[in-house]
Order: sequence, then C-alpha cells, then structure tokens
Amino acid sequence: MAASICQSTTMDRSTLRGKTALITGVSRQAGIGAAVARRLAQEGANVFTSYYRPYDASMPWGSQETEATEIIHELRRTGVKAAGIELDLAEPGAAAQLFDAAEEALGAVHILVNNAAYSTHTPIQALTAEELDRHYAVNVRAMALLCAEFVRRYPGGPGGRIINLTSGQSVDPMPDELAYAATKGAVEAFTVSLSVAAAPIGITVNAIDPGATDTGWMTPEFKRVLMSQAPMGRVGLPDDAANLIAFLASTEAGWITGQVLHSRGGM
Repeated sequence: MAASICQSTTMDRSTLRGKTALITGVSRQAGIGAAVARRLAQEGANVFTSYYRPYDASMPWGSQETEATEIIHELRRTGVKAAGIELDLAEPGAAAQLFDAAEEALGAVHILVNNAAYSTHTPIQALTAEELDRHYAVNVRAMALLCAEFVRRYPGGPGGRIINLTSGQSVDPMPDELAYAATKGAVEAFTVSLSVAAAPIGITVNAIDPGATDTGWMTPEFKRVLMSQAPMGRVGLPDDAANLIAFLASTEAGWITGQVLHSRGGM
C-alpha cells in the first residue's frame, strides 16, 4: 500500500468550509473523482481521496503513476487540507482502513462520495461467477461498507452527506455490461433504503447517474455516435457530475434524500 498526505490551512470562503469529504476513485486527472475533489475543495471542503492505480493500469485508458498524488498536491494549492491513500476497496477490511486513515489525517468525515467502480465487458456469453464477484466486491460491498462506516462514525447533527455514483442502467439497457449494470442497480436500491435509516441522525443519501461522461475512455467513433444523438450537442463532462455533487453536499440540499438523479443532458 502506498499513502500520500498533503495538508494546509482551510480558507474561510465557502459553503463547505470546515467539512471533510472522503472521495473514492480519485486516480486520474480526467476522471469524475478528480473533478469532484476539485469542486468540493473550491467550496472549502478538506478532501481525503482513495485510489487504486493497478485497476486503471489494466484498463485501455490507463493512467500515469503520479496522477493520484498530483491531484492531492493540486487540492492543497487551493488552500484546503488534502490527503490520500492507495487502497484496494475489494478487500473486506478496506472501509474501516480508509476511514481510519481519513480521520487520522483530517478528522471526522462529513461527506462521503462513493465514486470508485469496477467495470469490464460482460455480455451474457461472458458472464461468470468470477466476474460477478469482482464487480460485487467493489461496486456493492465496498460501497455498502463505506456507507455503514460513515454512519457509525458520523459525529451527529445535520449536514451529513452520502452521494453514490450509479449509471444509466435503469433508463437505458447495458447489454454488454451486465455485471456492472446489475451491481449499479443494487447501488440505487441501497441508496433509497439507506436514506430512511440515516435520516434521523442528520445524513442525506442520494445517488447520481452522470450519463455518458468523457473521462478518456470513449473512442472517437463512439463519441461521434453519442454526439449525434445528444439533444445538447455534446457528451457529459466530469465537471457536470462534480457540480451536481457539490450541490447535493451543500446545506441547500438538506431536504433532498433517497433520490436517484439522472444528469444526462437529455439522453
């Protein structure tokens, strides 16, 4: 395991000042996780990230070895405290380990963004127990255990936020990503039920579907097809998801819970 911690003083300038956000899956400059981290830092939140470079290295888009730590240093330069740790969320004990590290570096966590995900090509002909288990371990089990750890450790009072990332499986079929679609469907179901359980202690729980978002994985041909179908003439950008998550993390969103929000530009 590799760990990296960077810290500085929070600036008194914004709505999330004094809050700490824990964001998973922050390993690539072009990713949604990095955009969310930047956006919450702009709002004054201290940010703790988790990342797992071996997964990105195995994907076609890849990642640079130093990207995860560069993001942490970038956050620090905005004037907030920032820290991060490399961790495989598929490990059963990862949730407690991650919260221990976050609390040691930055104190109590007020905002949890479950952004990390595992996804591979799994049409029905390729669906196996092993592939289902790999998807489940990160997309469902890790997400649920991180939520449970957050609820157990939350200091109490209004302002707690859990924001889960889902996908468009409930509005658009994903026949070539069946394992991913099944686990993201579970994320939506878990979100709705957890919202009721967490409400009495001041925590809202929501999920967002950012739609097709260009984080470097789209081939030029696939992007052209999407843009030809897009009512707004473009595909989603990481900042689109980050802006919505920043709103859900804010005090203004305190009456919104148990929702799955589709931010897809009309697609």
